[in-house]
Parts: sequence; structure tokens; C-alpha cells
Amino acid sequence: MDFLVIDDDKTFRDATCFLIEEAGHYAEGVDSGQLGLTWLKDDKFDAVLLDLNLGNENGLEVLTEIQNRKPQTPVVMFTAQGNVKVAVEAMRRGAVDFLEKPFQREQFMTVLARLQRLGQMRQQIEQLEQQVTETRAQNLEPIFDFTTPAMRDVMDVLLRSAKTPASILILGESGTGKSVAARAVHERSHLADKPFVTVSCPSLSKELLQSELFGHIRGSFTGAIKDHWGKVKAAEGGTLFLDEIGDLPMEIQPKLLRLLQEREYERLGENVTRQANLRVIAATNRDLKKRVAEGTFREDLYFRLNVIAVEMPPLRACAADLIRFAEHYEKYFAAQCGRKLEGLSPEAVACIRAYNWPGNLRELRNAIERAVILATHEKILPEDFPAELRGQNAGAPVDGEMAAQIGSLISLEKLEEAHLRKVLERTPSLTEAAEILGIDQATLYRKRKKIGLE
Repeated sequence: MDFLVIDDDKTFRDATCFLIEEAGHYAEGVDSGQLGLTWLKDDKFDAVLLDLNLGNENGLEVLTEIQNRKPQTPVVMFTAQGNVKVAVEAMRRGAVDFLEKPFQREQFMTVLARLQRLGQMRQQIEQLEQQVTETRAQNLEPIFDFTTPAMRDVMDVLLRSAKTPASILILGESGTGKSVAARAVHERSHLADKPFVTVSCPSLSKELLQSELFGHIRGSFTGAIKDHWGKVKAAEGGTLFLDEIGDLPMEIQPKLLRLLQEREYERLGENVTRQANLRVIAATNRDLKKRVAEGTFREDLYFRLNVIAVEMPPLRACAADLIRFAEHYEKYFAAQCGRKLEGLSPEAVACIRAYNWPGNLRELRNAIERAVILATHEKILPEDFPAELRGQNAGAPVDGEMAAQIGSLISLEKLEEAHLRKVLERTPSLTEAAEILGIDQATLYRKRKKIGLE
């Protein structure tokens, strides 16, 4: 925890900071209420220890100001002139405890332990609130309702491995639901009541990313004005989700390998080895085997992450689920926006089927949300979609050739061939392709042979 000590007595202030740091926490000391309020404005502290008498300043007034600005920050009052009346007034104004100077070391450690328990409770409440928010946001994801065999197989592997401590690597294109799958694994594991902490690997420079992951001590780099516990510490006992790990800088990869193998790490600028008790789930849209061959990703780290590996299929490979997902999103966003719509029009369905969905579930969700908001009729029409969806008109050139679509000036034979090729390209098996086409597998085999797709 990080403590701010506000006391105009330097000897007492330094001694208090020493006791706090001896107990394994971080402390900063200031000699006035105004300076303390400035520090609270510019930085985050978990608790404040405040003297009642600060020269010309009244500690009770400073307490009131802290409560106005930082109502969630617990404050303990110090005074050399303690009495019941002052203690009652301090508690009435929001102080969580009261200590009379000079106090015994054991008394102070008791108060410190109480503050630590309060901090842990507050952190758990914040995590629960975050989880509720994220769960509500993810309820619109139909990730466990796939009928596509390939996706069902992926989710089966993930859910069977959820209750083990094994590291999991989730591969797949952007927008295929990798982060949703990672949280689903956590929520169905033995760690479900523990933290789920996400680190986005490409979002920071290598120096800041190392600090974000492992933490740092004061003075370890420019701008490190106080000690900092990283995400590894925050995920203690729970799950650390490393998003887009394929972009992890080479300099940090050995440290992550050590965390995975030895369950050990060190904060930046510190030589103290610390133990980590957590599970690691990683995800990436990169080809890690290719990056290993290129020398930008460590082979030993790849194998250590690759204990349980799955690949989330792209949406274009889940054609059997496409319209069902679109309808799911339409109902969700219509309810969210208070719209009474009758679903997707046949023309909108045709647009959805014709589009390749390079952005996968994320793009589909965004397109349907836009359509629900902009719809002016009882049903969603093509005009409600983004331009790229409704821009694939019949007869429009695609990759230098004439697109074969309904209404194109081509023969039925050519139209059937184009449709067969597209369905076979977007389905993982002949069984599913035959089911979508409404023919048996023997007929599909003959048609494949006829168009040269053996």
C-alpha cells in the first residue's frame, strides 16, 4: 500500500514513514496540509496519516477537505493532545481511526493492519464492479453458442483446461473473441473469485511495459517518483491475461519466461526476487511460429506458452452461425437502445451473407449496432449498414473479375460454381458445407470434382 504522512514534526514524520516501509509498504511524508492536498491531487495514495495540529493549520479542516476531494481514501488522525471530544469529532468528519502521540509500535502496527484490510476490501469491491461491468458488456457475445464444429471444438478444449493451472495460448485474427474466451476460462476455473488482470502488450514502450508488468521502485527511471506494484502483483492468486503477446519486446521475453517457469520476478530497479502465484493466459493475432523463425520471438517462451493452444476460427469460417449472430446482436442493441424492430430484412440478410467480415465478430457487432441506431423502418435494411457492407453490388468487380452474385449477367452454372467455391472456402468441413447447401456429401463430391476442387 502507498501511504501519505502529513505532519509538521519532521522527526515524528520520518519515524512514521520508517515504520510503514519496515512493514513492506511505501510512504511519503509532507509537512503541511496544503502540500498534502496537492500530493493527493497529483498522485494516488491508499491511505493518509494526518496530524491534528499542523502549525497554523487545523488538521480537522484538512480532513474535511480530503473527504471532499478523495472520499474513498481512509484517514487516520494523530494528535499529542488526544481526548474523547476530539476523537469523536475526527470520526464524525470521516476519519477511520485515531492515535494519540506518542504511540507504541504495536498500536501503530494494529492500525496499519486495519488500513491494509480496508484497502484489500476496497480493491475487491473495485474488481467486482469491474467484473460486473465487463460481464454485462460481454453478455452480448454469443461465443458459447456456436454450431460450427470447429468453434465447438475450440470451446470444449478451453473449458476442459479451465480448471487446470496450465498456461493457455489463444490464437486467432483480431475480433474473433480471444479476450472474451480468456475471461470465460477464468470464470469457469478454480480462480474465478480471484483477480483477472489484463496487460495489452503493444500499448506501451518496452520500459513502461516492463514497469506495468513487474512494477518498479522509486528512482529506477525518469519519472519513477514512487514505488509501484505491477500487474503481476495485482493478479496474485488469479489470472494474468497477456493480450497480443506476439508484440512483446524481446528484452522483456526472458523475464516473462522466468515468471512462467520459476514463478519468480523482480521489480524494475530492484534486486529482490519475489514469488508469483498466478495463471497466465496469452493471446495473439500473430503467427508465433513465423516470428520464432524470424528471431523476434523466443522459441523457449513459445513452447512454454504453448501448453494448451487453440485457434479461434474467423467469422467467415462460421457461415452457419453468421445470421444467428447478427440476429442476436440486433435483439441486444434494440433492447439497449429502446428500439422496437422486427429484425433483419431479407435484403439485409443477403448483404451480411455476401460480406467477408475481415473484422470478425467485432465488426459484425459494430455494424449491427450502427444499423439499430440508424434504422428508420420496422426492419433493418441494407441502407442502415456501413458503406462497405452494401457496396458489394451485383456485377461489381472483385479482384479484377466480375463478382458472381444474384442478378449478375452470368449463367446459372457459373453462379452455382461461384456459390460452391464460396461456401467450401468458408466452412471447415464437407459435412457442414453439404448441410448448408442442402445436398448430400456424395452430390457435393461430384460437384467439387466437376469444377476442379478435388
